[in-house]
Amino acid sequence: MTPPPRADSTRDRIVGAAKDEFSRYGIAGARVDRIAKGARTSKERFYAYFQGKEDLYRFVSAQELTVIAEATRLDPADLPGYAGRIHDYFTDHPEHFRLMRWGQLELGTDGSAPDDAIRRSVAHKIGQLRQAQQAGRLDSAFEPIDILVLVNQIAMAWAGQGDLLPPGDEARAAFLADRRAAVVAAVERLFPATTED
Repeated sequence: MTPPPRADSTRDRIVGAAKDEFSRYGIAGARVDRIAKGARTSKERFYAYFQGKEDLYRFVSAQELTVIAEATRLDPADLPGYAGRIHDYFTDHPEHFRLMRWGQLELGTDGSAPDDAIRRSVAHKIGQLRQAQQAGRLDSAFEPIDILVLVNQIAMAWAGQGDLLPPGDEARAAFLADRRAAVVAAVERLFPATTED
């Protein structure tokens, strides 16, 4: 079990170094000695705070999930806007996209505890979508889990496609603006934004 958060610069440095390490190498490829070195501490201090790499990854990914949720804000009445915010977040922060994907690839569903942060987040969003359906503000032809997965996949379509981006900041910005418009339009066709009566 991860110890409760404390104001400790060593622990904060470990978490910061781990974000970079996991983003670059995944969980299996990450090395405790590199994390400790990046945090300017020892492996012994690392283990004073975290049981191992998976424990640290779960802590880091839970933090990242909170940041993502705050930056993207699910609004069941405006799923096109939500998709646009997800697109923006992950194209602006491709390292965060990689960080979260490594957990899905390496931990899968078998490694998720019942109180896993991702499961809690998904359950909360499904509840929001179901309430919107019950209120008549969202098409009830789809299961809430399908809506969430479809919207997220469309929204993140360009997050892992860095090799397809044109060179140059200006060309890249224009290209991503067009991709964002396509993402929003696709979600709008599936789940049009609604207004409350």
